[in-house]
Amino acid sequence: MRLKGRIALVTGASRGIGRAVALKFAEEGAHVVSVARNTEGLESLDDSIRQIGGQSTLVPLDVTDGSGLDRLAENLFNRHGRLDILVGNAANLGVLGPVWHVTPNVWDRVINVNLSANWNLIKSFDPLLRASSSGRVVFVTSRVGHDVIPYWGPYAVSKAGLEMLARLYAEETKQSNIRVNIVDPGAVRTSMRATAMPGEDPNSLPLPAEIADLFVDLSSPEFVCHGGTINAQGKT
Repeated sequence: MRLKGRIALVTGASRGIGRAVALKFAEEGAHVVSVARNTEGLESLDDSIRQIGGQSTLVPLDVTDGSGLDRLAENLFNRHGRLDILVGNAANLGVLGPVWHVTPNVWDRVINVNLSANWNLIKSFDPLLRASSSGRVVFVTSRVGHDVIPYWGPYAVSKAGLEMLARLYAEETKQSNIRVNIVDPGAVRTSMRATAMPGEDPNSLPLPAEIADLFVDLSSPEFVCHGGTINAQGKT
């Protein structure tokens, strides 16, 4: 019960890494605020959390809805007075191909989900994180955010921007009780990975649940690393 009594918000919680992290947080004693567009996926997650005796609040919400995030922050303040953990996990792959083939609507959606929404999370929840005795923030990146890999266009640009956003936020909060870090989970068996790598054997990849412990470590009050990028093996 490493997260007992803590309030944790996870975006993209209806499937993949987000679902695994939300479930693991609940198992470790946190009250999980699960955010995703997929209501059916959220309800399935809630069933799994209840089966292990955990607690959750379901929030069917598109993370690009800044006003919706503001309302959620207000509701959490009225209910709990703080937020202990924020995991910015929701992501959109877009389309893989040459950058000049990317359509404006695809570009805008990927940048909005992967980058701008995380800025909105910071804007909306920073006061609640400061109200926690040990606020912890984890953003999820990808190697394409720091390695130049052709044809990953908007996804790569959005993750590069997210990494800089996270580092800036870490620098600006270094005198506070907030600790901000980035996780690069590597190749994980998710639907997004299957879309990006259709010829890959999914059985060769770890399940999302196999990396969920890393998120618990980074979200615990005892974890003091700040402004780091940690891979799935826990190395900075």
